[in-house]
Amino acid sequence: MTKKKIMKWVNMTAFGFMLLGGFNFLLMGLFKFDLFAAMFGGNESVTSRVFYGIFGVSAMILLTHILWKAFMTKKPAVAPKTANKAA
Repeated sequence: MTKKKIMKWVNMTAFGFMLLGGFNFLLMGLFKFDLFAAMFGGNESVTSRVFYGIFGVSAMILLTHILWKAFMTKKPAVAPKTANKAA
């Protein structure tokens, strides 16, 4: 595997975990129901805490990816305006 394929896999996996974490937060906000605590025996269970840690690491991976793209690429964040004269 090339480095590019590995990073794509890491980013897609992190994105999947972020979707799961976001869904869990949605359930917590709307219904006061913590899906992972219910599945794995409460907030203080080791398994739930591992998943919460994975969600946090996934968020940091995606944040660094976004910041890297924003500040380290040569492309401008906003396309320069061009003169568009209508005849």
